[in-house]
Amino acid sequence: MNFVTEPLNREEIIKAIEFKSPKRIPMVFTKWWGEGLWEQHGEKLNEFQKYPEDVVVLGFPMPSFTKRDDGFCWCLPEVDLSKSAGHDANVRLPDWKYIDALVENPPNVDIPGLWDDQIKRAEQARKEGKYVAIHHWSLMFELIWNFRGMENLLADYIEEPENVHKLHNLVCETEIKLLKQAIELVKPDGYIISDDLGSQHSLMMSPAHFREFIKPYYERVWGFTHEHGVHNWLHTCGCINEIIGDLIEAGLDVLHPIQKHTMDWDEVAAKWKGKITFWVGMDVQQTLRIGTPEEVREEVRLMKRTFSSPEGGMIIASGNGIVVGTPFENIYAYLDECCKTEF
Repeated sequence: MNFVTEPLNREEIIKAIEFKSPKRIPMVFTKWWGEGLWEQHGEKLNEFQKYPEDVVVLGFPMPSFTKRDDGFCWCLPEVDLSKSAGHDANVRLPDWKYIDALVENPPNVDIPGLWDDQIKRAEQARKEGKYVAIHHWSLMFELIWNFRGMENLLADYIEEPENVHKLHNLVCETEIKLLKQAIELVKPDGYIISDDLGSQHSLMMSPAHFREFIKPYYERVWGFTHEHGVHNWLHTCGCINEIIGDLIEAGLDVLHPIQKHTMDWDEVAAKWKGKITFWVGMDVQQTLRIGTPEEVREEVRLMKRTFSSPEGGMIIASGNGIVVGTPFENIYAYLDECCKTEF
């Protein structure tokens, strides 16, 4: 067994994703510090900079929900969100009567300097031989319920399917316009998005609704990136057993986090190993937070035994932001064990 802290280059990440025998399991989003963790541990967290982060992740600009003079925003009515019960109850599109105005006035994406920072950082990363990914958080589910509110959206799947498709088509077309710019200017190797499609025990919607309202738009977006040689990465929390095959069909290359306590790791690996790269997340809910350092190390070893192979197909990560209250020695055990490799 070897202990490796030297970062992997671009070619090794590609080998891991494409099952071409990388030197070791890549580490991506392993140092995902959750809210309050820096306040808890402070400068001590800098001690973990010695551990590799193998992919350079750059931000992907998204249109604003509030009005901008340059037009890089969604055309929405003014609404008061001060009394919303929570983030998922925010309703920025309170009535479908506004949908035509929204569609007819898409965000202006031709903004001078929109990608300047990403271009500069990507050029430096390429000089260092690094794999570069562009990333934003929400798209065909989370972004949509940011328009309608989650409860409304789930009802809209049944009551307003035509309008849902209008909104999805607008979001999809806007995303592809921005991706076209990013591919031309930033030249990314990977494209990372997040849509939390699962709850602790099941999908947030029925598989049929996923296939009707979300999968076709993933296919369009991921098909576009594949045409330009870009890998597709998705973070989606919760139990998504029923749609892993659909995600693969739609063009997904890398899936995160295979959330423990929502899905059976052995079953997922037995069915899908070799068909998609597992971006496996360390359990931040229980093991990392309340386990012993040795239990944390054994969890990392279990992840590797379950999902890795000499051919590749595994990337290791934190399952989500490492939560406040997580002991420093557990974070050390997790990162230290991640760097041990048998191939």
